[in-house]
Amino acid sequence: MEEDTLYWGIRELGESLQKRAFSPVELTESYLERSERLGPALNAYATLTRDLALEQARAAEREISRGHYRGPLHGIPYAAKDLLAVRGYPTTWGARPFAKQVFDYNATVIERLTQAGAILIGKAAMIELVGGLGYSGGYASLTGPAKNPWNTECWTCGSSSGSGAVVAAALAPFALGSDTRGSIICPSAHCGICGLRPSLGRVSRYGSMAIAYSMDKIGPMARTADDCGLVLSVIAGHDPRDHDSLPASEAAFHYSPSAEPPTKPLRIGRMIDLYKKLAPGLASAVDEALAVREKHGERIADAKLPDGPFEEAALLTVTVEGASAFRSLVESGRAAELIDPVGQVAGYAGLEIAASDYLHVQRVRTFLQKRIDELFDRFDVIAAASFCRSGARRSRRDFCCLALSTLHKLAHKAATGRLSSAARSAPGEGSRFGIMYAIWYSSLY
Repeated sequence: MEEDTLYWGIRELGESLQKRAFSPVELTESYLERSERLGPALNAYATLTRDLALEQARAAEREISRGHYRGPLHGIPYAAKDLLAVRGYPTTWGARPFAKQVFDYNATVIERLTQAGAILIGKAAMIELVGGLGYSGGYASLTGPAKNPWNTECWTCGSSSGSGAVVAAALAPFALGSDTRGSIICPSAHCGICGLRPSLGRVSRYGSMAIAYSMDKIGPMARTADDCGLVLSVIAGHDPRDHDSLPASEAAFHYSPSAEPPTKPLRIGRMIDLYKKLAPGLASAVDEALAVREKHGERIADAKLPDGPFEEAALLTVTVEGASAFRSLVESGRAAELIDPVGQVAGYAGLEIAASDYLHVQRVRTFLQKRIDELFDRFDVIAAASFCRSGARRSRRDFCCLALSTLHKLAHKAATGRLSSAARSAPGEGSRFGIMYAIWYSSLY
């Protein structure tokens, strides 16, 4: 199979499968071969699921040949972040203490993709415990730092680091990532791909490792926004096994690229105060992208982030909820087995934070969410650079600035279930530039 074919989007691959230009088995074998050849050099995978992939590919081939086509993901290979349970395969959570962990069930998102005919070819590498006990760099992973295919001297960024490498290097057409404070947005921006972080509760987290119960989200990372829409339409939906799952009427995502456009021009707010400093050329790249949208009738105006301790509230929430999620690991002393010195000790501090302080922060979050609500009274969409620079070196001291930036203050509103965010990247100097859109989706129609 031609190498260029492996860079195609989901829709183009699916149409070729329907026309029988190639078979699901041929496509899967090609991605597996590429993953086995390039994946180790990028530290992209925790494990490959070759036997399962070929079994699913043969089943897809039989069904498609008989005219039973399940939809646009039928016969399409993908990778899943290694915090998602896959029956019979290791789910390591990227951490030494769980290196041999195996579950006897599948996460809901894995079940839904299987029902749609998608083919799981591997578990993507990740930061240990998605940084739930803290981490200081990309080296904090059972598989080593995931390397950016555009520049292997750079880390891919975020805990969904392997998922970013998988998609950018065309080891699979799409991957699943998770995002608490930027781990879909960040690697998508750095790796030149598109990522979509959905609202809290829209995609079930059953079978997924928890870090912050009130902030964790699972979403797609793919080559295009269209690809992300196709994947989200399959994995979204109510799940009674996830106590934070939205009602069916709100969780479902009905996607069609031919859907009617909004009845009035989008009001897009260009955030002008998110970063103290942007990489050279990044601000102008964002302005040029928004100018294209303005030429197509959308209204662009400057916007500013409301005042408030957004980052501090998010950090304390993750610290307390993460320490709670891994309490047994911390209290047993096994946190010392983690790679990152921060992760080895931070859980002890998290367990010492008083419940009254945690509850106070949750009240503050409610106030902050109201401030963001008010911002969306003026705008339908907020746009911003998805990262303050174009790449992150794989140094211990060079932790991604996203964790300390204000970019995702907006997206913390997703805890109320209505704000989604997406990142799209374009070429920069030896790395990638990205733009993020935060959308209050009920305001669009």
